[in-house]
Amino acid sequence: MAKQPLQLFIKKQVQTDLYKKTGLEKTLTAFSLTTMGIGAIVGSGIFITPGLIAANYTGPSVMLSYVIAVVVCAMAALCYSEFSSTIPLAGSAYTYVYAVFGEFVAWILGWALISEYLFAVSSVAVSWSSYFQNLMGGFGIKLPAFLQAAAGTAGVKGGGIDIVALLITMLVAGLLSKGIRESARINNIMVIVKILVILLFIAIAIFYVKPSNYRPFLPFGTHGVFKGAAVAFYAYIGFDAVSTASEEVKNPKRNMPIGIISSLLVAAVLYISLSAVLVGVVHYTKLGVADPVAFALNLIHQDWAAGVISFGAIVGMTTVLIVMSYGGTRLLFAISRDGLLPASLKKLHPKTHVPVANTWIFGIVASIFAAFIPIDKIAELVNIGTLSAFAMVSLGIVFLRHDERFKDMDTSFKVPWYPVLPIASFLACVYLMTQLQPFTWEAFGIWVVIGLIVYVSYGYHHSRVRRETSAD
Repeated sequence: MAKQPLQLFIKKQVQTDLYKKTGLEKTLTAFSLTTMGIGAIVGSGIFITPGLIAANYTGPSVMLSYVIAVVVCAMAALCYSEFSSTIPLAGSAYTYVYAVFGEFVAWILGWALISEYLFAVSSVAVSWSSYFQNLMGGFGIKLPAFLQAAAGTAGVKGGGIDIVALLITMLVAGLLSKGIRESARINNIMVIVKILVILLFIAIAIFYVKPSNYRPFLPFGTHGVFKGAAVAFYAYIGFDAVSTASEEVKNPKRNMPIGIISSLLVAAVLYISLSAVLVGVVHYTKLGVADPVAFALNLIHQDWAAGVISFGAIVGMTTVLIVMSYGGTRLLFAISRDGLLPASLKKLHPKTHVPVANTWIFGIVASIFAAFIPIDKIAELVNIGTLSAFAMVSLGIVFLRHDERFKDMDTSFKVPWYPVLPIASFLACVYLMTQLQPFTWEAFGIWVVIGLIVYVSYGYHHSRVRRETSAD
């Protein structure tokens, strides 16, 4: 009985899984991964968070928050790249942590990531609904107040259920259940449309920038900039979803690092450029709205462009819904394959090679959150799961390099400036976590407690790794 506690930290033997046929179809290229990453990163974040961060945390210095966030994300992305080229398996951070820290830590992180994907999809669906309803409002089509938004949503009196958010989440689940090849093709087209729309906004709005709107540049002080950076993580989480695709990628050891890093760099340029123009056009005190980009264009009387931007936002957020839903389902697949969740979640459709049951379950739960929880309560819950994953993956690189099991494995990418960069990435993520609101930590604590109950009552007893080790 004395050895029993050590079994909590039993490690996954990834070498065995690397040589198994999982049933997932390898169809994704480096370009597919890059557009997948851009599709996830550049979505609701770019059309919503610059305004909210400027109004509540930073003022005109919002672009500095995005710079800080992308620097921290870039460090984490380099760590993800080494892991993904060493251990090209589904599950992303969960799988990497399982290999270097053991099962209990992996479960806590995997459970946190499930919340990240669920709340990310839910919050984007709510934003999608807001933009879609604004677009339809231009044609005189308006839903009853009760169906427009969840109860307690700012600016909506008599809200009860966000029916549009519920429906779009379920439609995306239906698309993903048809297969990754079709989903990736649609995502590629939408990403190109989205980038063109963002460039259109910048090209139009830059001529209406007023230098006076940049003063004072730091109304909330430098502390506000760092608080804004913690929230800005909501915008950059997409590359984590890219790493969940490892088992469906052609030549993952080469293509995974390319997809992760290139998508983050493209997204950073777009975020920083758009936020700099946005606060130059509209005084930061007026940007605390659900659709700040469209609001800015209406303010400068470019109503035709506001309609185009709303359409682009809808397209952009659709790609986020696709990629983040995809990431969540593949995470559930990986955890289920390890026995920590019911086996039905790993079952693949014989023709599409997609875990259909878990795709629909994920979609249903996310749609319920989207329909009944206001967006301001959802957004920060995404960040804490993301930051905890980034922190553990960054620290995990140190353990990966010292683990004898991985010294002879073929790795196409190594984190530069080791060990300074991964340790700095870990500390930066932990610091940004401390900047999140108490409500976020309370909700996260409740989620973790629920996860512990699931693990103790089911996961621990059905662990495939523990079962195989006992058999040996």
